[in-house]
Amino acid sequence: MSDPDAPDVLARLRDLQAADLPVHGGRTLAYVYDSGLAEVDRIGREAVAAYAGSNGLDPTAFPSLLQMENELVGFAAGLLTPSGTAPDTVVGTVTSGGTESVLLAVQTARDSRPDLARPNVVMPATAHAAFHKAAHYFGVEARVVPVGADFRADPAATAAALDDSTVLVVASAPSYAHGVVDPVEELAALAAARGIRCHVDACIGGWVLPYAARLGRAVRPWTFAVPGVTSISVDLHKYGYAPKGTSLLLHRTPELRRPQFFASAAWPGYTMLNATMQSTKSGGPLAGAWAVVQTLGDAGYEKLAADVFAAVDRIVEGVAGIEHLGLAAVPDSTLVAVTTDDACDVFTICDEMLERGWYVQPQMAYAGGPSTVHLSVSAATLASVEELLAALAESVAAAVAAGPVRVDSGIADFLRALDPATLSAADFDGLLAAAGLGSSGDGGALALPRRMAEVNALLEVAAPDLREALMVTFLDRLSRPAYPSAPR
Repeated sequence: MSDPDAPDVLARLRDLQAADLPVHGGRTLAYVYDSGLAEVDRIGREAVAAYAGSNGLDPTAFPSLLQMENELVGFAAGLLTPSGTAPDTVVGTVTSGGTESVLLAVQTARDSRPDLARPNVVMPATAHAAFHKAAHYFGVEARVVPVGADFRADPAATAAALDDSTVLVVASAPSYAHGVVDPVEELAALAAARGIRCHVDACIGGWVLPYAARLGRAVRPWTFAVPGVTSISVDLHKYGYAPKGTSLLLHRTPELRRPQFFASAAWPGYTMLNATMQSTKSGGPLAGAWAVVQTLGDAGYEKLAADVFAAVDRIVEGVAGIEHLGLAAVPDSTLVAVTTDDACDVFTICDEMLERGWYVQPQMAYAGGPSTVHLSVSAATLASVEELLAALAESVAAAVAAGPVRVDSGIADFLRALDPATLSAADFDGLLAAAGLGSSGDGGALALPRRMAEVNALLEVAAPDLREALMVTFLDRLSRPAYPSAPR
C-alpha cells in the first residue's frame, strides 16, 4: 500500500533529471548514441520495462532471454564479415557493456593459459582504458606499445613486445580517442604465428563499420574474415542504438569461449553457472536491445549509418573551414578528434559549446599527442549538423578572445610535488584552494564550477598516475550519503 503522504516520486525523478545532459536530439556527443527515431526509443523502453523483473541468471527459467540472446548473437555474427556470413563456429554472449566485454576477453585469454605465472597482454597505447582495468583486476601485465604518427598500432613494436607469456594481442576498430582502425591483419597475423589470441575491440565501431563498407567507404579489414582474429567486442548501446547497457563478446569458436564460463558446486546451494561476470542480471537491457535490433533490422541500420557518415563528412568539412582548428586524424568511423593551434585551448572550447547547448568531450594531451575536442557523432546529429558547426565556430572565437587557459606556475609546481601514492584529503583540498576551485574542506563536499576549463587544464599538468589519484579522490568526495532532511 502506498503512503498517501509520500511525495510524487516520478515528479521528483523528472526534477532530478532536468540537470542531466539530454539523451535525445543529437546535441550530446559523448556517452549517449541517438538514432533520432522516437518510435525506436519507445519500443526499446517498453521492452526494458516488460523484462525488468526477469532474471538472466538461469536460462532454463527464462528461456525467452536465451532465445533473444542467441538471435542477437546470430545477427552480429552475420554482420561481422564483409560478405555478411560469419564462420559458422562463431559464438557469443551478451554483456552489460563494452568494459565487461573487454574484461571477459582478457579473463578468458588469461584462463586459457593456466600454466603461466605472469601472463601479459600486448596492446597499443591507444587501446581503451578498459584493458588496463582488466589487467588490474586479473593480475595480467599490460604491455603497452607505442603507436605511429597516425595513431594506429605499430606492428613492429607489437612484434617486439610479444613473448612466451603473451596471452592476447589487442587491436581497435576504431580506437576511441582518435577514431582510427588499427592494422588488424598485421596484428592478427603476428598473434596467430605464435599461437596467441587476438581481440578486436570494436565496441564503438562494430555495429557501424560493416555498413560503412557497404556504403562504399574505405574500411580496413578487422572482422572474423581476418585470419587470426579470435574474439570481437561490439556494443549494442552505441551504434546499435539500444537502451543501455548491452554489449556482445563474440568468439570464433566455442572452444575459445569456454574459459569465459564459471561454475561452482563448492557450496551447499544451487550450482552456480555464469557466462558473464554477473550472476543475477535484469532481462530488461537484453530485451530492449533485441527489440531495437528487430525493429530496425539490416535496412534500418544501413540508413542510420548513411546518416551518421553524412554528418561526419560535413563536420570534417566544416572543421577545415574554421580558423585555428584541425583534425588529430582523418576519422575512419564516427569519432572525430578536433585539435587547436596555440591561439586557444580545447577546454575553453568545450565550455563554450556547453553554454550553447552542446556537450562535447575534452581529451587531454597524452604521450606527445595533442589535447582534442572529441565528438561521438550519432545519426541524430545530421539534422542539426549546421547548428553544431555554427556553435563550434562561435565557441572557437570566444576561446580565442579569452586566450588559452593557463595554470599558474606555483600551482603547477605544487601539483608536481604531490605523491600519487600518498595523496591525502588535505593535499586535495589544498590543491583546490590554491587553484581557487573551492571545497568545504575537511574532506567535505565539492563546489566545482560549471565551467571546467581551469580544472581540466590543471589535470593536464599532472602526470597520468597523479591524475588517476586526483580523480579517485574526486570520485570519493562525490560519493557520499545523502540523508533525508527529516525522519519520517
